[in-house]
Amino acid sequence: MKRTLFFGALVAILFSLAAPAAAQDMVRVKITNVSKQIISPPLVVTHSGETRIFRPGKPASDALAALAEDGDTSALVALLATNDAVGDYAVADGMLFPGQSVVFDLESQGQFNLVSAVGMLVSTNDAFFGLDSHFARKNGPAQRLNVPAWDAGSEFNSESCDYIPGPPCGNPMMRDTDGAEGIILTHPGIHGMGDISSGDYGWLNPAVDIVVSRR
Repeated sequence: MKRTLFFGALVAILFSLAAPAAAQDMVRVKITNVSKQIISPPLVVTHSGETRIFRPGKPASDALAALAEDGDTSALVALLATNDAVGDYAVADGMLFPGQSVVFDLESQGQFNLVSAVGMLVSTNDAFFGLDSHFARKNGPAQRLNVPAWDAGSEFNSESCDYIPGPPCGNPMMRDTDGAEGIILTHPGIHGMGDISSGDYGWLNPAVDIVVSRR
């Protein structure tokens, strides 16, 4: 859960004893990396329509830019932890390598029926996969989603190792801001214009496959 309070835990225990058939609404989110890129530990969140993690066509927040540029989720987590429009969130324990999957089970009660997910493609300047406010319906089969990579617009896509944290570069916390797009757009991919090989690290959207189901 997002927050753990002793009183809340006690109430939950008493309620479960009084009504054992009752169950919390849960949503399962399975993310599979279908790109050639390593993806930073994905962050997944359930929330209401009162908040968004990102908005295509708008500037990236500083917290989202930190994730898109360096895979750093700490600022986003700090915001989510104090946001009343957030139901639950989780961050994966490790990197998501090409072909690998990770599964999250999150609370999704009442108004917290939207799912968003983000993670950096680490051999880029500022690319991230992003699922924006997907409605997790309560009935019907699992929903399979093809999710693209987005350009955070906070750095220029120089493909220069001087500004890229992932392999083959290893230069985190470096910024290439001159000529940055300024808004979130669909990422154009790797073109081999710098130090990053399109054959080794390029992709055609989608970047990840996401399956959303109710539990």
